[in-house]
Parts: sequence; structure tokens; C-alpha cells
Amino acid sequence: MSERYGLLVVVLNCSELSQGEFNERYESEYISRRRRLKGFINAQQWVGVNDAKDSVVTYDLEGLDVLQGAEYKVALTENPTSLSESVLAKCKVICSFEAEQTLPGRLAGPSNAGSLLLAAMNVEPEFESEFNAWYDEEHIPYLAAVPGTLCARRFKTVVGTQKYLAIYHLESPAVFTSEAFKTAVETPWTHRLRPHTSDRFFMLLKPYSARSG
Repeated sequence: MSERYGLLVVVLNCSELSQGEFNERYESEYISRRRRLKGFINAQQWVGVNDAKDSVVTYDLEGLDVLQGAEYKVALTENPTSLSESVLAKCKVICSFEAEQTLPGRLAGPSNAGSLLLAAMNVEPEFESEFNAWYDEEHIPYLAAVPGTLCARRFKTVVGTQKYLAIYHLESPAVFTSEAFKTAVETPWTHRLRPHTSDRFFMLLKPYSARSG
């Protein structure tokens, strides 16, 4: 058993398709298959709050080694239907991440969240030690304590443009715009380190359902 959970994230934009056309096909032929694989704890499908054409799937894993296992490699070679291939061909891959959970280490995302905030970034090497202290000692604890935050987790990526990733499960998108959330974020330590981060990537999402599109 791995000491740390892993995470796989796929971020797509499907502007050329109806939301239902893409997500229903992706769920039936990709997500559902992976959900059944050994080592996959869950698979959750999300769409953008501001743009429902943004589609994100998060997979919590027993460990990153799951992605090197024989069962997952077989799943990658399974042939989708021609319809699925034509649907995926109209989607743009924005980014993907393979990451190891660093805080708290072994915690899966809850199934009842009404929103997901995904935040990824890089940091200047000379500020990396302080950046990690800030994230672990202030940023994650402060945001975890905001009313409506269900789960706050940190990851270090092994695949992805950004080195650091954080995911927050929220009761609803309104938590992100609440005064309590803003207060937790806008601290002196945050303002000190923000100029030394780069490649910042944020997405506010809601769970996908047939009513989303």
C-alpha cells in the first residue's frame, strides 16, 4: 500500500460539441472503465462554472504506481467506438496532471461536493522552501477552515506543466466567492509569495449531470 494517494486529472475543452454529447460518451466509454480498475478509488466528472464546455475528470488513486500497472495499461489500449473517437477528436486537451498527494497524504475527495476548485502553479526555486511552508502551515489550513470547504488537499506533480497542484472540494461555487474564503486567501504571507509564482492555472467547477448541458 502506498504511503500517499495519487491523482490523475484530465482537463478538456469541447467547444465544438454539445455538453451532453461529449460527457455522456466520455462517461460511458472512458470514466466508467477506469472507475472499475484496481487502485482507482473514484472518478468524478466536472464542468466549468463559467464555461460548461470545459470538462474535467479527477481520479483518486491508491498510489501513482497504479498508472504503471498492467491493468491500467490494458485499459489504455482498449479501442473506443468510432463515435467516441470522433467526439474526442473535436476536443482540445488543455492539460493533464499525474500527482502525488503531499497533504494530508491519504485522503480521497468526497462524493457530495457541489463544486471543485483546482489551482496549479510553479514557484521560483529560491522561494520554494518558503512556498511549501506557507502552503502547509497557512494556506491549506486556512482554506480548510472556511465554512463550506469539505476537503483541502495538496499535490506535487510528476506529469504536468505546473509542479504544484491543490484541489478544494466545496459545498457550492458560492464558497469560493464568500468573504470568509477571500479573507483566508488574502494574507500578508500570500501577498509576499504571490509575485514569485508563475504559470498559475485556476478552474472553478461544478459536478457534471445531464442537466449541466
